Amino acid sequence: MIPLILDLTGRHVVIFGGGAVGARKAAYFCREARVTVVSRSFLPSLAGSGAACVEADIEALDDHAVLALLEGAFLVVAATPDAALNDRIGRLARETGVHFNNAHGETGDVLIPSVLRGERYLIAVSTGGTSPAVPRFLREHLEEAFPNLDAMIGVEGRLREDLKKSVPTQDERSRTLRAVLRDPDAWTWLADGEDEAYRKIRERYISGNISLC
Repeated sequence: MIPLILDLTGRHVVIFGGGAVGARKAAYFCREARVTVVSRSFLPSLAGSGAACVEADIEALDDHAVLALLEGAFLVVAATPDAALNDRIGRLARETGVHFNNAHGETGDVLIPSVLRGERYLIAVSTGGTSPAVPRFLREHLEEAFPNLDAMIGVEGRLREDLKKSVPTQDERSRTLRAVLRDPDAWTWLADGEDEAYRKIRERYISGNISLC
């Protein structure tokens, strides 16, 4: 498997299972995609999630009924507690060429990672289901270690544009940008706001013409 970041705007995601796992998957996709959850019952949290809820006894549905629910879907998530039922949904998804994620059963062709999201970045971590605790640990560590990451990305973007005007070579510009990321003062200054941090960083690395050799 290889990691990809996809734009799911306007895409349809169908989730089988309205329990805790299905609700968590719905919350993951609802901000980007059109989501339908199929289940006999639904957690109250799904009511305000933006997902459409279709009441059905999944176990009693024949293949034709399941295929009808898959029509037009980009991704199907099987989130029932029954591995055999999930595998059956996955088989039908594969037959129709729909991408499939299995919360419990045979692995599908899509894994849903642990995500750290800011205004300017998206970091996804997965262990392929081997150790769910590791992605969570890494996500929490990054949140704690880099609380001002959004601001640093903004500073780096502004600095990059300034460097294009004052530094002639790409190698030199890259060295400066990397030096800022390794500068403890730069990360400390971000606590005072992005504009103030940028002013100090620019003074040190452009106005001050610091040597990076």
